[in-house]
Amino acid sequence: METIRCITNGPVARITLNRPDIHNAFNDVMLAELISVFRDLHEKKGKVRVVILTGSGKSFCAGADLNWMRKMIHYSYEENLKDSNQVSECMHLLYTLPMPTIGRINGAAIGGGMGLVAACDIVVAQEDAVFSLSEVKLGLVPACISPYVIRRAGEARCREFFLSGERIAASKALAAGLVNEVVPLADLDDAVQHWTDRFLKNGPEALAVCKEFLEKVPGMPLEEAKTYTADGIAKLRISPEGQEGMNAFLEKRKPGWRG
Repeated sequence: METIRCITNGPVARITLNRPDIHNAFNDVMLAELISVFRDLHEKKGKVRVVILTGSGKSFCAGADLNWMRKMIHYSYEENLKDSNQVSECMHLLYTLPMPTIGRINGAAIGGGMGLVAACDIVVAQEDAVFSLSEVKLGLVPACISPYVIRRAGEARCREFFLSGERIAASKALAAGLVNEVVPLADLDDAVQHWTDRFLKNGPEALAVCKEFLEKVPGMPLEEAKTYTADGIAKLRISPEGQEGMNAFLEKRKPGWRG
């Protein structure tokens, strides 16, 4: 691919934004390539069990590519809508992957880069990383990424971040819930590996159902959530994975997850 690298090592897939000369700013090509990879990973449920997303060089993602933005100035509404739908599709595919996702944030995450951060399940950032939703400074808004940033940080924090457009230090991102862990750059890979090892110990189907619950249950009426969640756990208990997990616990051994 032109703009990203994707390497699968056993049950772990590592996706790297690979435009370091422009701080991994994304354009329509990168979005198309990410969409292709994410769609492929949706089909690899059970085979790929953890996804790591990071950037090459000194930044995670500096937002939209300036050359791409120059073209947008002359786009029609229909052309802008097509581009915006591409961003929305990319974020939704990442957010709904059936396996845990870890954002390895090795530098600045700006604008759309913040969307990728917010769409990950776990985010580990180097202590010098900076974050920003700076769209209002350009007379724009963090539109297609907003569902994921708001879900992650909450409305009160997002009122500050969206409306000010100011940069956010890693420590403040941690306090806001945008980030799960902040470490020195030298410890970043060890921290990511620690989270990866945690996830690989857990049942892959159970993790997929957890992610489905997290996506769907908050928007359900309680009456609907009551039957939906009861159905989910009943199916898991009689599944091969659920049976293996319960038997392993009773027999005081480690479960042998398939995949």
